[in-house]
Amino acid sequence: MQVRTRHTPSYGVARLVLAPAEPVLVESGSMLATSYGVTVEARAQGGVLKSLARAALGGESFHVSTFTAPQQGGWVDVAPQLPGDLNVLELDGRVGWCATKGNWLAAASTVRPDTQWGGFRSLFGGEGGFLTHLSGQGSAIVSCYGALDVVTLQPGEYVTIDTGHVVAYADTVQSRLRQLHQGAAQSLKSGEGLVFDFAGPGQVLTQTRNPRALVSWLKANGLGAQR
Repeated sequence: MQVRTRHTPSYGVARLVLAPAEPVLVESGSMLATSYGVTVEARAQGGVLKSLARAALGGESFHVSTFTAPQQGGWVDVAPQLPGDLNVLELDGRVGWCATKGNWLAAASTVRPDTQWGGFRSLFGGEGGFLTHLSGQGSAIVSCYGALDVVTLQPGEYVTIDTGHVVAYADTVQSRLRQLHQGAAQSLKSGEGLVFDFAGPGQVLTQTRNPRALVSWLKANGLGAQR
């Protein structure tokens, strides 16, 4: 699979160019278009129980779609729900990545996207208690809301990031959640005022906009109510 991105960094689209009969994994609802003849099959990735956890607790889709190119090859275009940039992770079979809620778009068939319990730090952080853990070898595409920043941490180096701005982080990175300001109990429910402390070595991908802040703005302006 070859990945070609366009319309970045504001409205990123990734074209997944497939060899004859090659499959690719795509998060349900992320497909924009395909070349003619590409087939699709939706499956409960990792089994029914893990898929239920993805949908109910992680905010992800129950199914992961497998698109397969015809004998002459083909392509699949994928795009995120929110405007922003894309990043292609090249997994080497040794170091996996954890992607937060709604940020994983697609991956080569040689990459395994599993549901992973992120602990209460993720649940209280407002990003869902389950993360998408990517392992194996090959390309995986993650999206962000706004522009993408890559934070590279050396061994023993620390950084503090608001929970709503975390896109993904490598398995080599250690993390913990803490409250930025003391005495704000409401933050445990809303995720406001909570930050991650990350420790290197490894990379953390961040987004310059916070989806949770967008939801709050829409509600404050009366735009989030159902009609």
